Amino acid sequence: MNINKSFYVNRRNELINRIPEGSAVFLFAGKGKAMSQDTNYRFLPDRNFYYLTGLDYEDGRVVLVKEKGGEVRTLLFALKRDDLIERWHGKRKSFEEVSELSGISVECIYDVGEFDERIYPYLTGYVLFVDGTSINDETAEFIKAHDTTEDLGPTLTSMRMVKLDEEVECIKKAAVITEEALEQMRQEIHVGASELELYTKLEYEMAKRGSLIPAFETIVSIGTNSFYLHHADPEDEDGVVVKKGDIIQVDVGARCCGYCADISRAYLVGVPDDEKQNERRDKLLSLIRELRKNAFGFIKPGESFATLNELMRKITGQRLHEWGLLDEGFTDDDVREFYWHNTSHHLGLDVHDISDRERKFCEGNCLAVEPGVYIKQWGIGFRIEDDVLVTKDGCRLLSSGDDSDASVFVGER
Repeated sequence: MNINKSFYVNRRNELINRIPEGSAVFLFAGKGKAMSQDTNYRFLPDRNFYYLTGLDYEDGRVVLVKEKGGEVRTLLFALKRDDLIERWHGKRKSFEEVSELSGISVECIYDVGEFDERIYPYLTGYVLFVDGTSINDETAEFIKAHDTTEDLGPTLTSMRMVKLDEEVECIKKAAVITEEALEQMRQEIHVGASELELYTKLEYEMAKRGSLIPAFETIVSIGTNSFYLHHADPEDEDGVVVKKGDIIQVDVGARCCGYCADISRAYLVGVPDDEKQNERRDKLLSLIRELRKNAFGFIKPGESFATLNELMRKITGQRLHEWGLLDEGFTDDDVREFYWHNTSHHLGLDVHDISDRERKFCEGNCLAVEPGVYIKQWGIGFRIEDDVLVTKDGCRLLSSGDDSDASVFVGER
């Protein structure tokens, strides 16, 4: 699956329309991060550089200039082809290939070595815009080298919060890859299986479908390990393994064309020998399903993360009171002892996509929705998560969202 270059052309045009005349925008892809003395981690470009170009190579730079009078110039910098360097460090794209992906004319593409010379005319007499949300060193160095720069971060955040059709389709495809991997992993669940065994199955199934860099660190938690929300270091057979009656919490996401899915599933293994614990497990599953149904029915333009969280904690508090876990007159803080994390977050080029969390939902927002309740007194807790698109009058699922898939009973029930 590929995004047409017209998407990136339109994103750049939209950005140009939002900045004043006499401005120059500088964005950097970043450089690889060292894993060891002579090996880097797999490279993932700065998200806003990618958002505007569709390019994923190291040391890329793009400069967008809006002259007084409205004329627009684009300068793109890339590493030129070099047979000797490529022999050792891998194939590079030609400037013609870069042009075809980004929609930037090949006549406007230059070698990275020409960057300082080419940008010199724009360093005085122009308003210099940089991405204040960027985490790469090159952006920080550019800001340090110039006395005054303006932050482009809020503008890019506003743009990225509203997804276009192409972006939505990528998130849907990422969800398909994720759920296919989950189904393959589910077939490996058995008494005695380790977290590492299930983790590696997920990673393999996503990679074979083209998702080499997951949206985030894959989480597989057996039993009480689910109380560590980001349990990203799976234990092998010498650690916790699946037992009859366990709950397995999985939180995983693939990428497609850079866009992320974020899906959580709870797998219930057989029936606990303890009848009371089985009843508790069923109660918690029923509550999570109730919360999901209410969340999907509540999300629409005009609502917010704050109002959604308020509803989720209200429902949770009522149920916990009925079960004798909260006294009458319980407070919101009391509920937070069981409802640990927010219900939702924006989703896109990052799994927790850049956003203004105070802004109300609007059509085009993509959200991951993950109500979760954790009851240490019972020794159980989990979340179930799916991805949605906010529509003009509600929301619709981008992942399957079906309860029969979202909470799978494995073994005799």
